[in-house]
Amino acid sequence: MTQASGDFELTMDELRTVARFAAESAQQLLSAFEAEAPDDRRPRAALDAAWAFADGDPRTNLQRVTALDAHRAAKENGSEIGQLAARACGDAAAAAYLHPIARATQVGHILRAAACAARVAELDADGDEAAAAQSIKSTCDRATSVLLDVLGWYPAAPVGKSRLAQIMSTLDVSLRRREP
Repeated sequence: MTQASGDFELTMDELRTVARFAAESAQQLLSAFEAEAPDDRRPRAALDAAWAFADGDPRTNLQRVTALDAHRAAKENGSEIGQLAARACGDAAAAAYLHPIARATQVGHILRAAACAARVAELDADGDEAAAAQSIKSTCDRATSVLLDVLGWYPAAPVGKSRLAQIMSTLDVSLRRREP
């Protein structure tokens, strides 16, 4: 299997596992974005590109282009939920290009879509942090041993000040405590 080189090796199968994990999270949010911006197809295109790669299609420029387009859609959306949903879709497509370098910033390619889903759950529950905690638990339950192995090759997610960064850090810690 083809590998990407850097501080360690990532196989295409491992990258597909990461892309699938991110796509599963983004899939939960796509309808929220489309309810707000039904004519903006950019997040859907990014999610479709992520699924295509996760399902075995070659990694191409399609994942890069659609990821950037979905992130632009996020910036143009006026609501936090719409922004998070579009960003998650972009992150799912970008996961195909996770870099094999041991930098904490790379963890966002693995976990940010799931963190976005947890934040949306929290917002949908009128800010109840228990909803985010339940989403994190569900995410941990669906994490495969391959995903946990890949995550373990990276330093912990950076702790930021935003609520999304806090959720991603909590998710990271929760996953790392699981046995692969």
